[in-house]
Amino acid sequence: MSEQKPGNSPPIVSSRHLAEGAGWESSEFEYGLIIAYNGFSRWMTRCMAAAGQPEMSALEILVLHNVNSRDRDKRLTDIAFLLNVEDSHTVNYALRKLLKLGLLESEKRGKEVFYRASAQGRALCEAYRQVRQQCLLDGLGRMDITGEDLREIAASLRALSGLYDQASRAAASL
Repeated sequence: MSEQKPGNSPPIVSSRHLAEGAGWESSEFEYGLIIAYNGFSRWMTRCMAAAGQPEMSALEILVLHNVNSRDRDKRLTDIAFLLNVEDSHTVNYALRKLLKLGLLESEKRGKEVFYRASAQGRALCEAYRQVRQQCLLDGLGRMDITGEDLREIAASLRALSGLYDQASRAAASL
């Protein structure tokens, strides 16, 4: 790659053919996203298993935490929007499983269904929070990353998410 400066290590990418020419750094970033997403998904499912619920997918865990957040009832569309999930059917499937597990409650108001965490769901979220504190946050505190650093990374990821969403709309119109 001619763009690489002498003395720098070669880029770590998942698809060399996407890392050629100008903008090769985006491929390195995308590979970082891939491994971070898979690591985060694995973490969530193992944390939830340690909290007492071993048979939940990453999306189900995200949906449970989202519904439990701020102690407000939420609709399917709210949850899908906040999690940036385009396929609401996958969120609906997660909601049904969480209801069946007794972790959520639902209430129909007019034509809409609202969801909230049950007492069991709130207790599970609290157990997850405790495992997270013990296994993740305590270790994070020993790294050379400040809370402000994490906030800046999060803001950049949100901004890049918007760019990827815009690019996906443009690709859909081709």
